[in-house]
Amino acid sequence: MTGSTAEGVLAHSVPAAEPSVSDFFELMKPRVMSLVVFTSLAGLFAAPGTLHPVLAVIAIIAIAVGAGASGALNMWYDADIDARMARTAARPIPRGRVTAGEALTFGSILSVMSVLTLGVLVNWTAGALLALTIAYYIFFYTMWLKRRTPQNIVIGGAAGSFPPMIGWAAVTGTVSVESVLLFLIIFMWTPPHFWALALYRCRDYERVGVPMLPVVAGGDETRRQILLYSLALVPLAVAPYFIGLGGVAYAAVSVVLGLIFLYLAFKVWRVREGREADYAAKQLFGFSVLYLFLLFAVLLGEHLALKLI
Repeated sequence: MTGSTAEGVLAHSVPAAEPSVSDFFELMKPRVMSLVVFTSLAGLFAAPGTLHPVLAVIAIIAIAVGAGASGALNMWYDADIDARMARTAARPIPRGRVTAGEALTFGSILSVMSVLTLGVLVNWTAGALLALTIAYYIFFYTMWLKRRTPQNIVIGGAAGSFPPMIGWAAVTGTVSVESVLLFLIIFMWTPPHFWALALYRCRDYERVGVPMLPVVAGGDETRRQILLYSLALVPLAVAPYFIGLGGVAYAAVSVVLGLIFLYLAFKVWRVREGREADYAAKQLFGFSVLYLFLLFAVLLGEHLALKLI
């Protein structure tokens, strides 16, 4: 840990009061956790075969807890920069509601328990993938990539792409072409999603020395990369239909949503100055969340309908 990191963590080592359950829940990044649960659920239901309902619930809970553990450990390590960024300054550690040590202990225990639960009660392929996801997010992304390269989001995005693959493996005990495709959709979605945020939060990242692409390469290059990744993402997101993973409803929704995504990405690329540029980036960021949610919602709905018939 660097000197500045250590100083930042120590500055928030004594909470003003005893931490509450809600403080620890906030450490788990519930909004991120909910997206992880949703995409893993889609992977679980899209997988061929069935899983006993009790084991399915256990699998989803374990994946959710593993995601929450990653969030807590991320907040522990990033406490120093969180305290200096407007978007993260109200988190439990910067506000002194939870100590860094408590967050580290909490996240570590949840990590071990989630992996063991999934491995022992469901299967070890899913357990190993969950362990890889947590380790990748903490050690590879948070501790290494995030503060060292503008490609942090591209490479580190793999951590958030594993959940549907874990859900698939919980049922099948294997990794397949279909689950890899679901992984790739989230992987390609991540850069335009986060770079849109970084465009209008650029000063935050610059202030704390995180080399996000707009800070290092500038806004114009970031906008170009957003458009390029969007052009790659949209046809990839339609691909499940062509391999039989998605049905007609999925094909229609993915095409319509993809066209809207491309329109907004083009707008970000075209509008480069002033408030309109920030608004375009915010529009793409907001829609990107809805885009991924609806893709996986339709996929989940189709497979639920097939299994209930």
